[in-house]
Amino acid sequence: MILALAIACLFGAVFLASEVVSVGARERALALRRAAHYARPRVSTGPERLKFRERVIFPAAGRLAKLTLRANPRVTVESVRLKLMAAGLGRRVTPTAFLATKAMFAIGLGFLGLLVGTAVGFMATVIFALSWGFGGFALPGIFVSMKARGRREQIRAELPDALDLLAVSVEAGLGFDGAVDKLTDHMDGALAEEFALTLGEMRIGESRHDALKKLSERVDTPEVAAFTRAIIQADQLGISLGRILKVQSADSRNRRQMAAEERAMKAPIKMLFPTVAFIFPAMFLVVLGPAVLSLKEIL
Repeated sequence: MILALAIACLFGAVFLASEVVSVGARERALALRRAAHYARPRVSTGPERLKFRERVIFPAAGRLAKLTLRANPRVTVESVRLKLMAAGLGRRVTPTAFLATKAMFAIGLGFLGLLVGTAVGFMATVIFALSWGFGGFALPGIFVSMKARGRREQIRAELPDALDLLAVSVEAGLGFDGAVDKLTDHMDGALAEEFALTLGEMRIGESRHDALKKLSERVDTPEVAAFTRAIIQADQLGISLGRILKVQSADSRNRRQMAAEERAMKAPIKMLFPTVAFIFPAMFLVVLGPAVLSLKEIL
């Protein structure tokens, strides 16, 4: 057995070494083959065969997504798309893929709960299958909600600095679109991605009012909503953008400070529960343990 494993490892090492050594030659041969066939027209000899994902995976995902929507009629594709955009997953995950993932998790965990419950009894089988299936159905939504909450907190933390940069850029003579472009060039993070998306919407012909309104809907935080309302009102009333941005920056910093103070005031209350659950039992055991043993000897 050890000899066979050693021989297999030797052959694997030789194969990997030959692949590494010949990678340059294979790349040159591929480049020459592409150059030889460059601009040569392709003659179709029959109907083009679709790839496996186009023939099987995509239709199956569509059917699972329809099944998920039928199981939860209150959910729509548009609402799922907004949730994915709020979590920063809108460009990588489609609503159909997300809904199909919920159905797959529900079916997979439900089947696993069915297998686990068969070792206990009929009622346990039903309870395990239903509870695990429901948990699998809700798990992707919980993950997206947690990611969206963390992204909102990140945007709230980045907003004051972004507003300062916008105010400086506007006072330097740039327009609002140019200031947003400057912000996306000099900042990274969730807020910069949202501003880049808003700037792209304005560049393709959407009005600033609608683009900022969509930004407020995607982020869904009081600070961003106040900022978008102020910019829209400044456009409508002709107010100086630099002054508005300075006021919004100071207001967002005050809100961030108040939120930090609120979390600091909640910390002692949150620390009370692990203290009661883990520290007090150990302390009582150390303090009252000898007394209990003494009473046991006496009685």
